[in-house]
Formats: sequence, structure tokens, C-alpha cells
Amino acid sequence: MTEERKIQNVLALYVRATDRRDGKGQGALFTDDAIVRILCKTGPDEYKPFGEPLIGGDAVAYAVDNFMEPHPPGGSSHHLTGDHIIDVNGDEAHLNAQFVVFQTRAAERPADGWPEGARGAQGEVKPIESGYYDTDLRKVNGKWKIVGHRVLLDMPMAAG
Repeated sequence: MTEERKIQNVLALYVRATDRRDGKGQGALFTDDAIVRILCKTGPDEYKPFGEPLIGGDAVAYAVDNFMEPHPPGGSSHHLTGDHIIDVNGDEAHLNAQFVVFQTRAAERPADGWPEGARGAQGEVKPIESGYYDTDLRKVNGKWKIVGHRVLLDMPMAAG
């Protein structure tokens, strides 16, 4: 497997851990001194920080486990990433990728069964977030780890 593909796999593991709300799995992808920032778009190529940076994999794990809203029954999310730009320089690398997050909500099966003629998936899928992941990585003990991660959101965020 090429180094570029290994780096792309780190992002694939990251988004799957996010979708599963798996803080431990996501935190393991970061170094102890990694810096994670969430930024919201305020204008063309202009972003404003949302909240304080997270420092290290343990902080990432804590944030996922304690601040991300759990999925409701029948609910999940799915990240899609694309247009990966990867630059490898020895044991350091940079990855930039676009992302879209889809919210899924399964329809509850009616007690008397699906209506006549119902076919296919029953429920709703809708896009809820988009932006870019701008990520610095370093090879540590032969494995790529995230040392800097910026989530560049296309929309503002609210926390309540």
C-alpha cells in the first residue's frame, strides 16, 4: 500500500469513528500533542474559530464521547470525503479533502407492515454539513498519526 493510501485510510478511520461516535477509536488516530481546530466560514476563504482548540488524542476522545449528540433510535450519519490532495515529505504529510455529512433516519416499520407498494429503503437521508478537512500527519513508530487537524466548515455552528 502506498504512503498516500495509508494517509487516506487515516481519514477514512476518522470519519467512521465520527459517524459511530467512537471517541476512543478517533482519539487513537491523533498524537498526544495534536492540535484540533474547528473553523466556520465567514466569507470567501475566511474562517472564524469555533470554540477552543483540542490538544491531543485524549481530548479528541473526550469531545466525541461527551459533546457530540448521540444518534436517535433509527438514526445515523455518514461522511463522504473526496478530492483528496495528499503531499508526503518523508515522515510528514499534509492531507486536504472535501467532506459532506449525511444524516439518516430510518422510518419505523408500521405495526401492520409496510403499505402496499412500498419498496426500497424507508426513511430519510439529508445533507447536514460540508467543508474541508485540512490535516497534518506524522509517521510515529511506522504509523501515520494526525498532528494538526482543521475542520473548515462551510456554515456557522451553534452550541447550546
